[in-house]
Amino acid sequence: MPSWPYLTRRWSSIAAIALLAATAMAAIHLLPARADQAAMVPAPAFNPQETTNSETATLSGGCFWGMQGVYEHVKGVSRVVAGYTGGAAAMAQYEIVSTGTTGHAESIQITFDPKVISYGKILQIYFAVAADPTELNYQGPDSGTQYRSEIWFDSPEQRKIATAYIAQLSAAHAFAEPIVVQVQPAMPFYEAEGYHQDFLVRHPDYPYIAYNDIPKVQNLETLFPDLYRADPVTVFPTS
Repeated sequence: MPSWPYLTRRWSSIAAIALLAATAMAAIHLLPARADQAAMVPAPAFNPQETTNSETATLSGGCFWGMQGVYEHVKGVSRVVAGYTGGAAAMAQYEIVSTGTTGHAESIQITFDPKVISYGKILQIYFAVAADPTELNYQGPDSGTQYRSEIWFDSPEQRKIATAYIAQLSAAHAFAEPIVVQVQPAMPFYEAEGYHQDFLVRHPDYPYIAYNDIPKVQNLETLFPDLYRADPVTVFPTS
């Protein structure tokens, strides 16, 4: 069994299990409801294809466990790292970031082949599956500025794609509530502690993961079958 220094960051196991029991019927309907919403998210109209062999995308959208777990199952992605961005290096430690006072957001940094999957498609998965873009400074059960939703662009082209896509989705009223995702210049990204990496892959039955994040991976397979990979790419080797 792993040590659990991070239990205070989410629900306790007992509370999570109690919630699962109390909401069992709701959980049965969770996947179809999210899939119906995600199916209405159109692909970006402005999505120029890059010709480079490798590109990075840095995204924040709530707990990095689920965000990382989703993109580890995406074809064309070679690495997904959970970490922190938006604050100083000295403060990029989980126990400090969890106070919500450091300026960091829990984030992931995705390395991908743009000839296989475009940056625009990375963002479509973000809006359709990985995060709820209408939740301000929280995602699901997690609240605080460290769980805010941000797209951190690495280039002017990424900025154009992201801002155009948000404008497109807003104009189409793709979501019932306004999109609150911010688009910001990339800041230094700090890799999270080892026990956070590949958490969904290593602990799929952990109650928080089973309730909040496994449905996202299932929706990825349902909505993007051509991009779904059953065997995830992970930070650490899996046995």
